[in-house]
Amino acid sequence: MKYDAKRLRNIGISAHIDAGKTTITERILYYTRRIHTIHDIKGKDGVGATMDFMELEKERGITITSAATTCEWQGHEINLIDTPGHVDFTIEVERALRVLDGGIMVLCSVGGVQSQSITVDQQMARYNVPRIAFVNKCDRSGANPFRVIEQLRDKLGHNPVAMQIPIGLEADFQGVVDLISMKALYFEGEKGEQVQVRDIPEALLDAAVEKREALLDAASMYSDALMEAALEGEVDEGLLIAALRRAVLTREITPVFMGSAYKNKGIQPLLDAVTRLLPCPLDVCNQALDTEHEEEPVDLVADPGRPLVALAFKLEDGPYGQLTYIRVYQGTLSKGDTVTNIRTGKKVKIGRLVRMHADQMEDIDVLPAGHIGALFGIDCASGDTFVAPGLKLTMTSMHVPEPVISLAIAPKDHKAEINMSKALGRFSKEDPTFRTHVSTETGETIISGMGELHLEVYIERMRREYHAEVSTGAPRVAYRETITRKADFDYTHKKQTGGAGQYGRVTGYLEPTSESDFVFENRVTGGAIPTPFIPSCEKGFRACLSKGPRMGFPVTGIKIVLVDGAFHPVDSSDMAFQAAARGAFSEAYSKAGAVIHEPIMKVVVETPTEYQGAVMASLNQRRGIIVGTQEEGVACVIEAHVPLAEMFGYSTVLRSATQGKAQFTMEFAAYKQAPKNVVDHLVKEAQEKNKAVA
Repeated sequence: MKYDAKRLRNIGISAHIDAGKTTITERILYYTRRIHTIHDIKGKDGVGATMDFMELEKERGITITSAATTCEWQGHEINLIDTPGHVDFTIEVERALRVLDGGIMVLCSVGGVQSQSITVDQQMARYNVPRIAFVNKCDRSGANPFRVIEQLRDKLGHNPVAMQIPIGLEADFQGVVDLISMKALYFEGEKGEQVQVRDIPEALLDAAVEKREALLDAASMYSDALMEAALEGEVDEGLLIAALRRAVLTREITPVFMGSAYKNKGIQPLLDAVTRLLPCPLDVCNQALDTEHEEEPVDLVADPGRPLVALAFKLEDGPYGQLTYIRVYQGTLSKGDTVTNIRTGKKVKIGRLVRMHADQMEDIDVLPAGHIGALFGIDCASGDTFVAPGLKLTMTSMHVPEPVISLAIAPKDHKAEINMSKALGRFSKEDPTFRTHVSTETGETIISGMGELHLEVYIERMRREYHAEVSTGAPRVAYRETITRKADFDYTHKKQTGGAGQYGRVTGYLEPTSESDFVFENRVTGGAIPTPFIPSCEKGFRACLSKGPRMGFPVTGIKIVLVDGAFHPVDSSDMAFQAAARGAFSEAYSKAGAVIHEPIMKVVVETPTEYQGAVMASLNQRRGIIVGTQEEGVACVIEAHVPLAEMFGYSTVLRSATQGKAQFTMEFAAYKQAPKNVVDHLVKEAQEKNKAVA
């Protein structure tokens, strides 16, 4: 196969839950002849969508892991990643966007810009991913694509431009008018595979002319040649597409396409847009850091002839060993090559190279610059950089959000314990947002993740894939301790046991800070504490942060300033100053007005309007603060800030209050001080636990 980076597109499909990402991917695979028949999510035939290949995904009708595939459209090769919508699996979206060049942002024509659409947009902005928007479900009752375009402008601050207008809406949705060619497109045949190009219906002509003018106005801002052609009234299609592409690559315009994936309408023009408007690897500036020259940024070029630089962005433990998804940014990765893992410094030999199609794979010999593939049998971590021997470049890794919810799990028997240990090792390696540790106090195994669904899925996978029967304890909330006022310390650590003793004195103060979790500042002058012992002091203070003196929760938002101290020429040591720092921390912390902080979640509930009162009441009962409500057709969107501790089991409550018609999403917002009654309850719980242990 001939490789041409200009004819390659690496794209991802991202959206809110239930916007239709996997359905669109299924249609794309069908029209590009990658699959030969269409299966629906939760399909009646029991097959399910191609990209949702896990049993759990088929049962629940949701995407849990991002799946990669490759297809061809009109001479272009498209590497496509279908990502999950649930915020619990946000790491899957993060790592997909880290390695992709462009994206399709899917929006529901009824729901519009929803809570998760905002999160996905922020993720795309974090990695500077150019995108086009697709307004799906134009056949649904209440569909209004132009309202969605306004929301893109108002809620997300995009510069959206309609590339099409719908021919009919809701049950009458028949096709779209293409504003570039000024032709009507109808999708006929059993699966919408025949695109019929006809003249624009008389009734839509005025609207089409008006929207095309708006399109020309927006695009001509980025091309003087197009502006001149528009003024003369002779606009060339190629000129218009070139101007739009330039603006899309700089993320100054978001072209908006329309259709209904479920009804097989509007997907082929979307594929045309991917090849015409989204970037190829040569259009995107990717950088690596030179580890030999103070991490100076180095521009990478998607040239197969240059030295290799590749990033491992996802791990999966398959039946044949570890599968490592990799994106080649520069050079060529070939079977049999020896490459260096920058993190470990070890050289590894590439045994087997494959290209993925969901859970199926095809062997390949080379993976040139710009391509996404997978390796077998390579021991590495997510975010590792592989380079040609002698090169000292490393790629920046992806953003990994911190877990917000914990759960105690216990195996039923010895066999389950062995299998559980294997499963936890694999899951925590695959998913950086899934953490596991053994509690030093209780000896329980604690798993932490992004939400109830996240942990529920992993527990179910333990049972199915590892036959590990586990029981789960009450979810534990990640509380934090912090201080509210400044407090001084002047602490001397003295110990004499014959021979050399221990001596160290530290003076200074601690105060609250919002800069970061922990700030250490050294203001010692005149050698009151010798320079080699300053890191010892910092180490001693840091050691106190993992378990706060008040309730044993981690301490955050604290600044420690070391002002003065004293040392002994014989008795002072690293250990002595660490002990002095620990004593000083305990002394000052008790005077600093320590408080407990609890995680507050941003909860967005979408419910039919008749249940609005019941939903708001259920949020208020959970100490929720309603931030805003918005009417969207027959539905109402309620946004609230609710403490995580009150959200356990909320899905059941919400279903019963709305006859199963409402849904909610939840993501971490901030830490806020917990009220006195909550703190009292935590103190009581801790006392009871200590009694039980004693």
